[in-house]
Amino acid sequence: MLQAAGSVEAIAERLRAGSLMPYLGPGLLELAAAPVPTTPEDLAAWLGRQVALPKRARGNCWAAAQYIETSRHRSTLDKLMATAFAPPVPPTPLHRALAAAAPPMIVDTWYDGAMRAALAGQQGWGEIQGCPHAKIGEMRWYRAWDAAGQECPPEQAAEWRTLLYKPHGGVVPAANFLLADSDYVEVLTEIDIQTPIPEDVRRRRAGGGFLFLGCRFHDQLLRSYARQILKRSGGGHLAVMGGIEMTRNERAFLEEMQIAVIDQDLPAFVTALAAS
Repeated sequence: MLQAAGSVEAIAERLRAGSLMPYLGPGLLELAAAPVPTTPEDLAAWLGRQVALPKRARGNCWAAAQYIETSRHRSTLDKLMATAFAPPVPPTPLHRALAAAAPPMIVDTWYDGAMRAALAGQQGWGEIQGCPHAKIGEMRWYRAWDAAGQECPPEQAAEWRTLLYKPHGGVVPAANFLLADSDYVEVLTEIDIQTPIPEDVRRRRAGGGFLFLGCRFHDQLLRSYARQILKRSGGGHLAVMGGIEMTRNERAFLEEMQIAVIDQDLPAFVTALAAS
């Protein structure tokens, strides 16, 4: 497994220069005592408190969501997710520092709105989210919104200085969630040929690598998505995973994708990066 070299200041400079793009996971919210589920396991437990789940669906948020969609209808699942993530999550100092750095792209893989809130004071940005076919009833893989929260054509992203890409959707601005197993079956049948990845995401990733913050790769779905987002990127990827007892699959994934590990715990790294 590769070990990262270089200082936090050098990483901050890469972010400002646009050769390193943030890739945010739900673990980042654990630093802020966020009032929403902060891991897939937390979300599975929260859904299990709202609906009695069969044993096969417990502990897995995607299976839990599929059971709720099948037994209670998609609208019930969407309402539950909107409730789970309704409490606003205040941006952390790191969210604000990333917004001020204005990298070409920020990938945010959780459903909260903290990164969008941090970007609200900046100019020249917009957002693209992955979306479920079940909700909109047509064959679109993603939707786009401008900084004011108005839906717009995804092609408009070419005009934005910073693209916020939320591949799994988000609670804002339109309570749009990619979550159930059936959502991912559709996406994963096409993702190898990159159809569900927005064109502007593909263009921007070619300019550099990704900095993984608050991410885990212990689940096959999380690895599959990260692998496809990293495909044909510029390389030089880094992941802050100090103090984490990684699974064998996580280690293999990091080696496969040539992601160098920063052996520092997330709170200390985030504090240093936000101050750089």
